[in-house]
This record gives sequence, C-alpha cells and structure tokens, in this order.
Amino acid sequence: MRETSFFSVFLGNTLMKPTLSTQTTRVQQMSNTKLSVKGIMFDLDGTILDTRPAYIEAARIACQATGQEPLADDLALEIPKRMEQRQALTGLVKADPKVFLEAYRQAFYGVSTAKTIPMPGAAETLKVLACKAKLAVITMRFMPAKAICLELKQFRLDGYFEHVVTALDTSEPKPSPEALIKAVVAMDLKMCDCIIVGDSTVDVKAGKAAGSKTVAVLSGLYSREELAAANPDFIIGNISELPAIIA
Repeated sequence: MRETSFFSVFLGNTLMKPTLSTQTTRVQQMSNTKLSVKGIMFDLDGTILDTRPAYIEAARIACQATGQEPLADDLALEIPKRMEQRQALTGLVKADPKVFLEAYRQAFYGVSTAKTIPMPGAAETLKVLACKAKLAVITMRFMPAKAICLELKQFRLDGYFEHVVTALDTSEPKPSPEALIKAVVAMDLKMCDCIIVGDSTVDVKAGKAAGSKTVAVLSGLYSREELAAANPDFIIGNISELPAIIA
C-alpha cells in the first residue's frame, strides 16, 4: 500500500495547533556533545515549508465542493494529521470520505504553490547546513522530484539539496524506512552518519526504523507531547535551531 504523508487516502486507502519553541529541548540524554553527521534528510511540509495555509484553504474548497459548512482552522489542520496516521475523518467530514478527499487532493495541489511559504530562516539555515553535510528532501507527496525542486526554486531553496525522494519513488510510506534508505544510498553515505528532521511522529519512527538519528520540529501539526512520545533524539522549535546542535 502506498501513501504520502497525508495523500495516501486520496488513492483509495482508508483513511493543533502548531507550537513553536525558541529553545532547543533534549528528549534523550546524549552526553553534552552535538550531533556529528554527514547527511541530513528533511521532511518537506511542516519542516522546510509552512503548508498550514494550504491545508486550511484545501479544506475550505473541499467543504464547499461537497456541500458542507467550512471547518474551523484547527479542525481543518486535523485532516492531514489524521490522514498521516491512517485515521478516519469521523466527526470532520459529513460527505462521502472518498469524494471529499478527492476534492481536497485537487484543491491542495491547486493552492499549494500560492499558499505555501518557507519556514522562518529556512534559506539561511540550509546554507549553513549545506557546508556541514549533504542534504536531501524526503516527501511523501505523490509528485515527481522535479516538481518538488520547482516548488523549492520559487523560494530559492532548491540549490541546497543533493537528492529528493517522493512517494513516487517508494512502495511503502513512512514510517517505513524505504525513502530514507533510498536517500542515503543516493548520497553515498551510511545511515548511522545521517539524521532525519521532520515535524511528524512518522518521521521519527521512520528514522528509528532506518537506524538514523532523529530530530523533531514543532513547526508542523504535532505538539511537543506527541513528538516526545515518539522519543526523538532532539526536539527543536524549527529548523533554524538545527545548526546549534550539529557539530
């Protein structure tokens, strides 16, 4: 079964507020050393790019298309979160789920470019990190890597990544480690020398399954408590704090 970080449901599978922190918080005791890495794998949505406005607009359009009242922003953001966790949209969607999600899928892809913005300090952060390690993007969007690069290019973020893996390149979604393994092989690195950085519990689980170090960011859809339960090596507010923990 194939899925994206939230688009799997669109292809027939069953089916918070974001919190930013200004301080790096350790989840596990890792002595007092920084992470020494040769490769950094980034999730896209909620990590490099702020797609919350696109999620909200896609929900509004899908609600209108299926004849239901618009959802409050917090409930609209619950849609991609539930989909990522393979949970039903009970209590959110009154229309036929498949019909709603097809409308949602089309709406998201239609508005994502216009409604998405980079996370604060993304360009400066990636510039610093690219001098320390090889960088890759891992996204479970069902889009060709070229399309992802074009989206990053509009924000002048495309020049920092050596490889991009999308859902079209994998047979299993995160938390499967498949996408991470493909990225590490493409960068000619060892998994133990890499980290995965993402806003979701599935990013952390994928990293642990692959054998990489894990850094969770609070710039997406998950709370600190939810991310901490997945036991990442670090939790930080957003990627601008990442250079401080990379040797």
